[in-house]
Amino acid sequence: MRYAPLNKLFLRTFMILFLTCVTVRINLCFSSIPSSLKTLDLNGHFDFDEVQYAARDFGNRYQFLPSAVLHPKSVSDIATTVKHIWQMGPRSELTVAARGHGHSLQGQAQAHQGVVINMESLHGPKMHVHTGNFPYVDVSGGELWINILHESLKYGLAPKSWTDYLHLTVGGTLSNAGISGQAFRHGPQISNVYQLEIVTGKGEVVTCSENQNSDLFYSVLGGLGQFGIITRVRISLEAAPEMVKWIRVLYTDFTTFARDQEKLISAENAFDYIEGFVIINRTGLLNNWRSSFNPQDPVQASQFKSDGRTLFCLELAKYFNPEDEEGVNQDIRNSLSELNYISSTLFLSEVPYIEFLDRVHVSEIKLRSKGLWEVPHPWLNLLIPKSRIHSFAEEVFGNILTNTINGPILIYPINKSKWDNRTSVVIPEEDTFYLVAFLSSAVPSSTGTEGLDHILTQNKKILEFCEVASLGVKQYLPHYTTEEEWRAHFGPRWEVFVQRKSTYDPLAILAPGQRIFQKEMFYAQ
Repeated sequence: MRYAPLNKLFLRTFMILFLTCVTVRINLCFSSIPSSLKTLDLNGHFDFDEVQYAARDFGNRYQFLPSAVLHPKSVSDIATTVKHIWQMGPRSELTVAARGHGHSLQGQAQAHQGVVINMESLHGPKMHVHTGNFPYVDVSGGELWINILHESLKYGLAPKSWTDYLHLTVGGTLSNAGISGQAFRHGPQISNVYQLEIVTGKGEVVTCSENQNSDLFYSVLGGLGQFGIITRVRISLEAAPEMVKWIRVLYTDFTTFARDQEKLISAENAFDYIEGFVIINRTGLLNNWRSSFNPQDPVQASQFKSDGRTLFCLELAKYFNPEDEEGVNQDIRNSLSELNYISSTLFLSEVPYIEFLDRVHVSEIKLRSKGLWEVPHPWLNLLIPKSRIHSFAEEVFGNILTNTINGPILIYPINKSKWDNRTSVVIPEEDTFYLVAFLSSAVPSSTGTEGLDHILTQNKKILEFCEVASLGVKQYLPHYTTEEEWRAHFGPRWEVFVQRKSTYDPLAILAPGQRIFQKEMFYAQ
């Protein structure tokens, strides 16, 4: 019995030593992460302290803190970093996310305890516009579209396809698709790219195009960042107009509204931009338009009431140069005469081309001044087959949404023929499909209809209806959390997507925030 205290002392000493060893091992594991990165020979630098901003995005709902942020000054900085992590092998927990302007919605550009690459630090080589019969511009993957617009306009040129908001990076939009009102004619932005430079998940720098390393080229376009980091892009350009005729009209009947939209996207040279949006129970709608548009008939417009109604707005734009204005005005009159909108709701505006394209930035400035920009944005973007859009509209705009949301609801048709099915993006099977985008902003302190919980509940009801009714809907800017959901999203293309991943990023190092693939971990025994 006299040995009992000694046994207890032995056990206590053993447990302390054991736990100390475990603690040291864990600490060494995590402390070795930044120290190994510090040894890399870079033109730029790592930041291991000021990393909080890289755990936030426009969605303002998810925050995953990285271990480090890379501020690259060259493509080799990115390649060196990725190759280093690749060579660390599957035992390392490190992953890498490329972050552009931080406009992701659900943490897609974040890397929990990994490395976030600040792509906006990558400025070289300088943006270069090439003129000629097939003009193009070479830009960094971290360049903003608004900067490309300013530079290309110096040569009387501009990209063909846009997003509604231009303060996004090239690499960010091309990893998804890049859609706006020009897509019916020119396709998304991924249909207007000649060449890419990519850093793969192995740290290899590869130039690719339709004719060179084409599988990687099409994998990356719409590939959600899974196959490589876009570091350089060659973008197709066209002659830029000076001015834009900007038009809005209203409908009360969805069938008539949709029919007119579909007619316009099939017409030759009717308009250069076609979008639409839904307005539910909005007070004083036309009066609000007067700040930017002029009513064709002010008296009739002043008598129109929008209260308590669900309305559908058709938004159109026709590009022109001043010397062609007379002929353009006649073309617009001819095109509008074939539509069936409410005649008293015709509003027109004439603005410079650059002002039209950068129109959303004006709203951003106003919202920032009121502290309403950096709020949760539980957006839901859907691609819906033309044959099912009426069923969708009847249920969603008639039953699920009974009041206007705190943000626009976009809805407009797109021609599938302008998309390349070799890319990774997933779209409905029909020749025409609709983009429907619920661009909500949540009021942080609200527990009512403007609050985050209420909007998320509405989004869930919309998705559940789409699934139950078998509408064949695909999410744009998709967000899923399980492999089963991702398999369903990609459908028969899932196996190709997986094969491409195993080829270009076999350790699943890249874009962990998409939550498609998990980096496999193997611990020493």
